[in-house]
Parts: sequence; C-alpha cells; structure tokens
Amino acid sequence: MKKIANLYLALVFIILYLPIFYLIYYAFNSDGDMNGFQGFTLEHFQAVFSDSRLMLIVAQTFLLAFLSSLIATVIGTFGAIYIYQAKRKLRDGLLSANNILMVAPDVMIGAAFLILFTMIGFQLGFVSVLLSHVAFSIPIVVLMVLPRLKEMNADMISAAYDLGASHRQMFQEIMLPYLTPAIIAGYFMAFTYSLDDFAVTFFVTGNGFSTLSVEIYSRARQGISLEINALSALVFLFSIVLVIGYYFISREKEEA
Repeated sequence: MKKIANLYLALVFIILYLPIFYLIYYAFNSDGDMNGFQGFTLEHFQAVFSDSRLMLIVAQTFLLAFLSSLIATVIGTFGAIYIYQAKRKLRDGLLSANNILMVAPDVMIGAAFLILFTMIGFQLGFVSVLLSHVAFSIPIVVLMVLPRLKEMNADMISAAYDLGASHRQMFQEIMLPYLTPAIIAGYFMAFTYSLDDFAVTFFVTGNGFSTLSVEIYSRARQGISLEINALSALVFLFSIVLVIGYYFISREKEEA
C-alpha cells in the first residue's frame, strides 16, 4: 500500500512539474521556437534583461506584491484577532464572509472591482490594482493567523493582565511573538498570490500600468517567444528562493 501511495505521489509531482521544466528547458534553446532543441544559449535571458519595458514591469509587479501583502498582513492580522475575540454569532458571520471571498471566482472579483471603480470614477492604474490585491489577500492572512490564535493558551493572556500589563503590552510581549510564524506565513502566501494573479489584475489595470502576468499573457498571444520561457525560468527560480527563505525564517521563529 505504501508503494502505491509513493507511486501516486511521484506521478502527481511529475504531472505538476514536467510542464514547468519543459518550459525552462527551451529557455536555453538557441533556436527561436520550441519545435526542437538546437543548442545551448543564454541569449534569451540576455534579451529579458535588455528589455527596459519588461524590467520596469517586473519592478512594478514586485513592488505591488510587496505593498499589497504588507498592507493585507497588517489588516488581516488585526482582523483575525477581532474575529477570535468576537461573540460566537458575529464570529461565525465574519468567518463566512471571509471564506466567501476565498472561494469566489477571481473573474467575479475582478469584474466587481472594475464596476466599482468605474461607478465612482476612480482611475485605473497602480492604486486600483493595489487596492484589489489587498482586498483578496486579507482573507488569506486571516485564515493563516486565526488557527494560530485558536492554539494560543488563554492563560498566558490572563496572566499578563494579572501582572498589570496593558492591552498594548500584552499584544507586543505575548500575542505578537506567538503569532509571528503565522503572520510570516500569511505574508508569504499573500505575496505569492499577488505576484501571480492574473484574472483580477486584468480587469482593474489601466493603460499606463501592467504586471508580469498580464504582460506575459499579452506577449504569448502574439506568438511563441523564448523570452517568455526565460522570464518564466527566472520567476520559478525566485519562487524556489522564496520558499527556502520562508522555511528558514519560520523554523527560526518556531525555535525561538
């Protein structure tokens, strides 16, 4: 039974990762298409770095992901604390509203934001995309922080108050250090979601602003370009670094 389970797991990983490695493999192809590997070259990576517009979009995308995940982490953390401390009926209602945003289709969320921004006359661009990313990232942070709160020993909080600690001191000295691993996990999850989001961003981005996912989609529609493969390889490499960094940071926080 264990061998069958391992075989199934290996098959799942092959299905998931084979297309990615196939894409990366042809990023080093000296030919201009994916019909056959002609020889090794780094010219497609050089083309990516020499494309000033693409580099600007990469910078915009990472800035957007950094800001949106940071804002969403702050709001989501305090939101999770409020939900945890709320009465049962209110808590259940807030959790249901939070979960609806998690399971709602991205197309619907993007269309809703587009209608909202159009109705109030808000100009589409960086700020509209930022607000949208913050909105769909907050539920992610809440779901990462809330289980950690439920595991927290309530006696720790009671003991802090009995010793004369204020609400601020209790939060800084007791609750925040305990929640730090979950907060970091929520930040990284929100960062990842923002980085690769396409559906919501496609609806609310303006003519003067674009993100990496929207740009790749636009270029892919014009035809196969191995620059896209090279760019995808770099993003995949960055994702691996991000996961490794998160692993070491979370392990250090858990051991502290």
